[in-house]
Amino acid sequence: MERLSEELIIEILKRITRTSDLNSLSLVSKQLYAIDAEQRATICIGCGLSTEDFSALCSRFPNLLKVEISNSGSTPGNGNHTDNQGLFVLSSSCNSLNDLTLSFCSKINDAGIASLTYCKKLMSLKLNSIPDVTSSGLLLVAFGCKALSSLYLNDCKGIAGSTEWLEYLGSDGSLEELVVNNCQGISQYDFLKFGRGWMKLKKFEFVNKETMVNHFITRHDPSYSANCVYKYDLCCENLVDLKLARLRTEPEGPEIGLRFLLRKCKALEKLCLEYVGGLIDKDMIVLSQSCKNLKSISLWMMPRRFHEHEVLRMGFTDESLEMLAHNCPLLQDLELTFAGVEDLEYPEIGFTQEGLVKLMHSCPIRSLTLNGTLFFNDKGMKGLSSAPFLKTLRLVDCKKITDYGMCFLVHYPCLADLKLQYCSGLTDVGIAELVHAQKLQSLVVEGCSNISEHAVQGSARSVQYFPNSARSVRGRARRRCPDTAAERDCGSEVAARERGFPLPPPHPPLLLFLLHDHLLPTLPSSAGPLPPALFLVPLQETIPAIDRRFLRGLWTPATP
Repeated sequence: MERLSEELIIEILKRITRTSDLNSLSLVSKQLYAIDAEQRATICIGCGLSTEDFSALCSRFPNLLKVEISNSGSTPGNGNHTDNQGLFVLSSSCNSLNDLTLSFCSKINDAGIASLTYCKKLMSLKLNSIPDVTSSGLLLVAFGCKALSSLYLNDCKGIAGSTEWLEYLGSDGSLEELVVNNCQGISQYDFLKFGRGWMKLKKFEFVNKETMVNHFITRHDPSYSANCVYKYDLCCENLVDLKLARLRTEPEGPEIGLRFLLRKCKALEKLCLEYVGGLIDKDMIVLSQSCKNLKSISLWMMPRRFHEHEVLRMGFTDESLEMLAHNCPLLQDLELTFAGVEDLEYPEIGFTQEGLVKLMHSCPIRSLTLNGTLFFNDKGMKGLSSAPFLKTLRLVDCKKITDYGMCFLVHYPCLADLKLQYCSGLTDVGIAELVHAQKLQSLVVEGCSNISEHAVQGSARSVQYFPNSARSVRGRARRRCPDTAAERDCGSEVAARERGFPLPPPHPPLLLFLLHDHLLPTLPSSAGPLPPALFLVPLQETIPAIDRRFLRGLWTPATP
C-alpha cells in the first residue's frame, strides 16, 4: 500500500461509500489515516459528542463539505446533545462547509444558529425539529450566509411572527430551493413577501401544519384577512418543482395566498397538490395551458362543500383530465389519491374511468398511481391494456378491481413494475395470471388479505410480500394520518431524514377520527374493536347528518 501514489489512494477512497469501511481503512497506516482525514467530505454525527469531541473531530477532518447532525431517538438527559457551543466549533473550524443538516437538536437556539455566519460557503441548510430557533435566528443566517441557495424547514415551532428573514432572502434573490413543512407559525400569505425571490426559485414546497378535520369543519381559511392587500404581481417563471399541501382557497372568490402559483409557473415540470381546498376545473385549465412542460402531477383530493347547503363533491372533474390530455404532451407520471369517497358516486366523485383512460392514451404516461379510486374497476383495467407507455402501475385501496381485471395486465405492452396494496378484491386466482405470463420485472404485494405468499412466488423476477399482519395494520393506521408528528419519537436516523423530506405515503392518508358522543354512536356496529392509533378530536359544534356520513367514510376499519 505504501508504494501506491497518493493520487491513486485518493481515487480508491472516493470509491468507498460506507463510513465504517473508511474508518477501518484509515487505521491501516499513517499514510491512509492522513489522506482520509484530508479527503473526508461528508460525516454524520449522532448524540453523545461533547464540545471537546467536536473540536477533535473538526481538527481531524478540516475539509468537511457536508455534515448531518441528528439527535433523534434520544432524550435530553440521555448523553450529550449538540448545543450552541458545539455548533460554534463546527462553524468556525470547517470553513469549506456547504451543506448542513440539523435534526432534533433541542439545545440549539438562535445563538447557535448565528454562528453559521462563519460558514461563508454554506449553500444548503436543513433544520428539522429545532424548536428554539426563531425568525430572528433565520434573519441572521439570511444576512450572513450569502451563498445560501437551499433552505429546508420542518416542524420548527419557534419560527413565527416576523417575516423579515423571508423578505431579506427574497430581496437577495439567491435561493433556488425553499421547503417549509409543518411550521405552525408560517402561513401561505407570508410567502407573498418573498418578492423578487420567486424569480430565481426552482423548487418550492409548503405543507401547512393543519389537520384534515379543520379542512372539513371550516370552509374558509382562518389566517386570511380581508383588510390586508395581497399582491400577486410576482414572477416565478423558473419554478420547476412545486408542492402545496393542506391549504384552503376560495373557488369563486378573490385569488388569495399561494393559488397564484398555478397560473404563473411556465417552466413547471413536477406538481403535487395535497388536499388544497377550493380548487376547481378552472384552476386546472389555467395550469395546463401555462405549464406545457409538465411531466409529473400528483393530486390528493377529498370532497368539499363549495357553497352553503350544497352536497359534498370533488372540485375536479373529467374536464381537468381532458385539459391535461390536450395541453400537457410531456406528462409521464400521474398520481390520483382520494380520501373520504366511500359514499360518493358520480357526479359528486368528479372523475370517471373513461376520462382517466383517455388521458392515458393521450399522454406518454409511464407511471400511474391510483389510491382509493373507487370509480375505477375491471372495465378501467381493460381500458389501460392499450396504454402504450405504461411501465409502472400502483394500485392502493382499489376495492372494485377483481381477479377478472387482473387478467388484462398480461396484455399491457410495457408494464414491468406492479404494486398492489390493500386491494381486498384480489385473490390468488388473479395472481396466477401473472405467474403464467412471466412478464413482470417486480411485484410488491402489501396488505392484500386474500392473496397468499405462496401465490406470488414466480410472478416476477423480484417479489416482495407483506402480509396483512398486526404489524402492517398498525403501520397502515399510522400512514393514513397526514400529520407527521407521530414520527417524532422514532429512533432511527433514516426516519429523521424522512421527516425532513416527506414522501408520499404508500396508503391513502385518511385521518382516523374518534369524535364526541354525538358522532361516536353513528360508527357501524360491525366495525369491531377500534384501531389503536386514533386521534382525539374535540369538536365544539354540532355536525350535520350529511357530514357524519362523510366522516364515517374516512374511517375504514383494518381487516384483522
